[in-house]
Amino acid sequence: MKRYLFITGILCSSVLLSCQQQNVSQSHENWQWRGENRNDMYLSETGLLKTWPVDGPQLLWHFDGLGAGHTSVAIANEKIYATGMHDDRLMLYVFDMRGKLLREKEVGKEWNENWHGTRSSVAINDGKLYIFSALGTLYCLDQATLNEVWKKDLIAEFGGRNLRFGMAENPLIVGDKIFMTPGGEVHNMVALNKNTGALIWSLPGEGTVTAYCSPLYIEGYSVPIVVTAMVEHLIAFNADTGEMLWSHPQTNGPGNHPNIPIYSDGMIFPTTGSEGGSMLLRLTDGGRAVEEVWKNNVDNQMGSAIRIGDYVYLSGQQSNRGWFCVDWKTGEIMYKVDGEGVSSIIYADGMLYVYNDRGIVNLIKPNPDSYELVSSFEVTMGTETHFTHPVIHQGVLYIRHGNTLMAYKIK
Repeated sequence: MKRYLFITGILCSSVLLSCQQQNVSQSHENWQWRGENRNDMYLSETGLLKTWPVDGPQLLWHFDGLGAGHTSVAIANEKIYATGMHDDRLMLYVFDMRGKLLREKEVGKEWNENWHGTRSSVAINDGKLYIFSALGTLYCLDQATLNEVWKKDLIAEFGGRNLRFGMAENPLIVGDKIFMTPGGEVHNMVALNKNTGALIWSLPGEGTVTAYCSPLYIEGYSVPIVVTAMVEHLIAFNADTGEMLWSHPQTNGPGNHPNIPIYSDGMIFPTTGSEGGSMLLRLTDGGRAVEEVWKNNVDNQMGSAIRIGDYVYLSGQQSNRGWFCVDWKTGEIMYKVDGEGVSSIIYADGMLYVYNDRGIVNLIKPNPDSYELVSSFEVTMGTETHFTHPVIHQGVLYIRHGNTLMAYKIK
């Protein structure tokens, strides 16, 4: 009897361990462009270097061969995902954490008319990969096999209108919905079922074209809110029903508004280039309306901005180039420093990482009183423009410059 109980115990333990291992193997990590809150703040990264060697942090590895593109990496389940374009082919690459290429797959066609290459970074959610081409097609792939689950041509199906530089939206996934902005007169923004691609809701909004912006989700109000920029307005929808809640004028010459707004403490901070400037809006009526608090002329085209405490740090672009510190509450410009250039900005462990269009990566300590440049290095590998937002994951800084992906040790 004791022997029976002993063997039974072993079998039960084995079954339990097998189930636990299966649950672990089936667990999925999610990833969205610019992080969990789409604000480029990597708050879980700690113990990072506060200064770099003269030649920059240690280069762990690099990969040449991505093709043309401006997309950031996505990282989940110990794998790195990146896209690029060869000829007119949209390619997906999968690497291990040491930079070894594990798989590559042709996904579809990609934009090669101007500033050619991939725009939309891979979104990873519950075992699926979502890739949006600049031609307006949204692909859903199985993360394990890379097989196509479904695809949706947003321009053809929803009357969308492509843009001068191609679609550049990064999918927003909340619950079972994936939010996209075809920019059609009837189907202005849509919510799709992330598992099937089926339409959940569609609303005409203002009926204008999209403006390269990726939507932002805001919760904690009487309605769940999705905010994005169209060509002449910042616009908000009820995430559950698609009802348009409000729109607020946001204009510039070409109608390009690529930056996701910053949301914090009931306030929304949109910034745009080409003399469009920056402003602060206050949500009112339970999120169903907004009012303008202030507006200034700091115009950031596509590098976005970072809020730390009561201040916003960003690079001015177009007509107002330079590095700015702006008072979040009043819009007052605390200081401006010339020479920074068009920059993509991220934040981790008390420091700003600023990658500018001249290929210089600056480590800056945020200070509302003065500009504190701590360290710099130059990105010498890669091709074409320096536009991609850097990514930090587990103490490694990932920089993509066109054809080349680089991984630097910063911890």
